[in-house]
Amino acid sequence: MPASRIKAAPSELKRWLVARGYHLVAGTDEAGRGALAGPIVAAAVILPVNKALKGVKDSKKLTPAQRDTWYILIAEKAVALAVAAISPADIDRVGIQQANINALEQAVTALADQPDCVLADWYENPAFGLPWHGVANGEETHPSIAAASIIAKVSRDRIMIELAGTYPEYGFAGHKGYGSAGHLKALRTHGPSPVHRLSFAPCRESA
Repeated sequence: MPASRIKAAPSELKRWLVARGYHLVAGTDEAGRGALAGPIVAAAVILPVNKALKGVKDSKKLTPAQRDTWYILIAEKAVALAVAAISPADIDRVGIQQANINALEQAVTALADQPDCVLADWYENPAFGLPWHGVANGEETHPSIAAASIIAKVSRDRIMIELAGTYPEYGFAGHKGYGSAGHLKALRTHGPSPVHRLSFAPCRESA
């Protein structure tokens, strides 16, 4: 089915969805695309029709404590919610762009309820079996995308904190696998771990 990228204000997007008969809308987003280590994690969230969570916004604009609070609320109120993770080895095998798409698709496929359409922050996906629309500034434009960004971010952060216990020398609990100065120094000192992405230059160069 054809996909299209939407550039609209939140109220315009809501009218656009209603006009097309879309009621169960799955918002999707991912976390960890630019990290040097750990998986890329995607979430898909269907929120109740006409009962959007007021105040939900892009995970990057929330503190960790606020994200944790929203995570609980979204999990309680969502019609359906699913998370998918693509491993560093698979990221290296297919590339980060395809891994990103795979994660989003897997999250949508795992939803207990099938949506009428899928909204993603910018990403179009014409090959998917449901109408899939990329939305410019999606986390600011539709609450389901903002909710998905929070679920994906919190889920991935928890994975990285767990990995910090296995690989304490890299400090994953602090930087969550991104290329901080401390992380880059640890890579130079210890070389990459089994959860680093060897297709990313800083990891490949320190191997």
